[in-house]
Order: sequence, then C-alpha cells, then structure tokens
Amino acid sequence: MARYEYNLIVIGGGSAGLIAALIGATVRAKVLLVERARMGGDCLNTGCVPSKAFIRAARAAHEVRNSRRFGIDAGEPRVDFPAVMARVREVIAAIEPKDSVARYTSLGVDCLIGDAAIENGHHVRVRTADGERTVSGRAIVLATGAAPVLPPVPGLRELAPLTSESVWDLDTLPGRLLVMGAGPIGCELAQSFARLGASVTLIDMEDRLLPREDAETSVLLEAVFRREGIDVRLAHRAVTVTAATGGRGGVLGAETKGSHVEIPFDEILVAVGRRARRDAGLEAAGIAQNPDGTVAVDRYLRTSLPTVFACGDAAGPYQFTHMASHQAWYAAVNALFGRLWKFPVSYAVVPWATYTDPEVARVGLSEAEAAERGIAVETVTFGLDDLDRALTEGQPEGWVKVLVRPGSDRILGAQVVGADAGELIGEFVLAMTHGLGLKKLMSTIHVYPTRMEAAKLAAGAWRKAHAPEKLLRWVGRGFDRLR
Repeated sequence: MARYEYNLIVIGGGSAGLIAALIGATVRAKVLLVERARMGGDCLNTGCVPSKAFIRAARAAHEVRNSRRFGIDAGEPRVDFPAVMARVREVIAAIEPKDSVARYTSLGVDCLIGDAAIENGHHVRVRTADGERTVSGRAIVLATGAAPVLPPVPGLRELAPLTSESVWDLDTLPGRLLVMGAGPIGCELAQSFARLGASVTLIDMEDRLLPREDAETSVLLEAVFRREGIDVRLAHRAVTVTAATGGRGGVLGAETKGSHVEIPFDEILVAVGRRARRDAGLEAAGIAQNPDGTVAVDRYLRTSLPTVFACGDAAGPYQFTHMASHQAWYAAVNALFGRLWKFPVSYAVVPWATYTDPEVARVGLSEAEAAERGIAVETVTFGLDDLDRALTEGQPEGWVKVLVRPGSDRILGAQVVGADAGELIGEFVLAMTHGLGLKKLMSTIHVYPTRMEAAKLAAGAWRKAHAPEKLLRWVGRGFDRLR
C-alpha cells in the first residue's frame, strides 16, 4: 500500500473545511488544512457573523425610533455608522480565535495559508508566501466555498459595486443605496441599511420578495419594507449602469412592464446569488462539475476522482453554514473510513432562516413545493397575533404554519414567520428529525409566556380540527343526564 504524508488534505478553511479538519484530528488522523486567505471563510469574515452583528445594530436603531409605542419617547436615533462597523469587526475578532491557525494547530492539524491546486487524487500543489511544494494525502476534501455573482449588466462591473464580501469595508453610510436582489442577503441588508438611515431602493427581476418562500410571506415582508420606507421595485430587469460624472455612484436603467425607468444611487450593492468557486485545479485534475458550477458528487460526497470529496458551497445544493458543517462530517468520515464504512449524506430535514424583521424560517416542504411535487398535505396555521408573548412584546405579525400528512400528525414541513423565527423553527426540526408528530408537541409542557408556545398552540389547532365530534356529542349528552 502506498504511503502518503497525510491521511487527509482539506482545501478551504471555512465552515465545511474546518469541521472536516476537526473530525480528522479528532480520530487522530494526520491532517493538512490549506486556506487561501482568512481562516473562518465567508461565514466568519463576510457572511453570517458580520451580517448578524449589523442586523442587531439596525434593530437597535429601529427600536429607539419606535419606542413611543411603549410609552417611551427616545426620539430619532443618532447613528454613528463608523462605530456600527467597528462593532461588527469587534464581533468578528471575538469569534476569530475559534477558527484560527493557532487553535487548529493545537488540535494537531497542520495549517498552510496559500493557494491549493489538486494535481490528482492524492497530490495537491500548494503555493505559499515561502514558495511552492506538492503534498500528498490518501484522501482530499474540497471545501472551497462560493463567491458573489455579478450579473452581466453593461457598466456594472466597471463601477466596482459592493457585494456581500466588500460591503463590510464601508465606513460611511450611503445616502442612497440601491440593492440588486430580493433574496435573503438582499432583503436582510436592504432593511438594515434603511433602519440605519440610508435611503434604500430594492430591485429584483422577480415579482415578489423571497421567491423561494410561500407567497403570503412575500406579501407580508413587502408591506413591512414599504412601511419602513424602502422603495421596493419588483419585476424590474436591470439593463444598464452608468457611472456618475466626477464622483462615486451612478444611475441604473431598468425595464419594467414595457417601460424604462432610471434609478440614481450613491452606492450599489449586488446580492443576486453566489456561485461555487472554480479554482483549486478542478478542470486540470478532471473533476466533473455541474452546470451551476458546483462540484459533481455522489451520495457519499465523492467527486469523479474517488479519493477526492467535496462539501459545503463547493458541492451544494444548499448554501448554508449549518449544511456545510453537516456535509463536512460525511465527507471527512467517508474520506477516512470509506474502505470500511460509508455513510450517504442525508438531506431529509434541512432548515434555514432569513434574518429580516420579521424573520422567516422553514424546514421541510412548503405548500408550493408540495403542490409542485403532487404531495397531498394538510395545513394548519396559528397566527402570532394570538400568542400572548408576541402581544406583550408588541410583535404580533407572523404565523406558524405546519404541513402534515393527511390522516396523520406526521410533520412534512413547517414555516415560522415572526420575531425569533430562526429559534422557533428548532422545535420542528427536532420533531421531524426524530419522528415526533404534532401530538407529541401538544403534550409537551412549554413555559408560559414564551414564543416557543407557538409550536404547542399550532399543534393544538391541528388537534382541535380533528376532534372526534360524534364522540364528543355523545359524551355531552351523557353529562347532560348527570347534571
């Protein structure tokens, strides 16, 4: 049997690569981790961490601005935008040690900062500041992530627009911000910048916000955005971008319903999607890719080179940090132990959340997906305007919607729209993962008054709709005779 320097070479130090390397080190494999830029990847440096810190600052401004409804007149908030961005960077710095070279080295992982290119199924060429060398490994895990997409709109690239990666370099609040893309990233950032005082226009080719969610969610969120002063332009197709004369900014030209409109801006933020990175020598090594740019993998996350595995945004189909970590376990374990045991990756229960206000969280099927696939479902909805905690907090907008198999309490999907939806969806994720139905949720004691009661009350609404009316009428007549 051939000998190699490493049991496992991991390319990419983001969420997927870090977990893969950690698993290898935990089972005492000799692991090399190669990261081209910053440890922690997109999630720590330009994604989840900075965006959530930014959203929190925006929510604080919104709460001050709207405090009068609680009997407190705090007036209009004074936003110190450089201080907001400084705190964002402080939060990154606070979490950074968990993902650092120092930590992973202490765990037994060899770490290199440099560009990696796969030469074949066992060899990787690494170029660092000290030079170039080729390292060998019995197996390779590819976790190179994804990057923002710039649509081919004439004039856009030349203007060097902001993206979800570069927006964190801002130190001045834009006066007029144009956000292209009404998906999760675009919606989150548009609302946050507006709450911090920017004049925001949100544009998208689709006819509604968050098109992957059910239509009523889009309707509610659009109403909230308009109420907060965001200029929402749906069904608008960007056709040109023209730079301003003698300064930053410009004008975006768009087509909508046969008309041409022009939208001036000081800064433009592009959030129309992310695409898997195509570097790391994939084509030269003969690693097959899908039409969308992701690496083609089988159910064990093996690529077309059997000793090379891929996970996270590089493999898709989900671009979530928690799914990257989920896939990384399968990729690392199959890479290390695949000759003895193999585990097919499971996508049976996949949750996600969009951190707008109200938040939108989902797991499993939506009504639209069930209809598209011809899956019969029964839907039960509980409005948060009937939840005591939501009323006391002044946040009654939203609902809990649960899809069950007809004639059963088995949960096929759940959606939560409202404050802390990303937290509330967890109970449904747990229930679906472990086969717990609505009857189990209803029989579980929940603390009063909490938002978590919404899950129990939704289960109660389902139970009420399935009450045995004939039996209850018979019981009622029995009680009449006993009075």
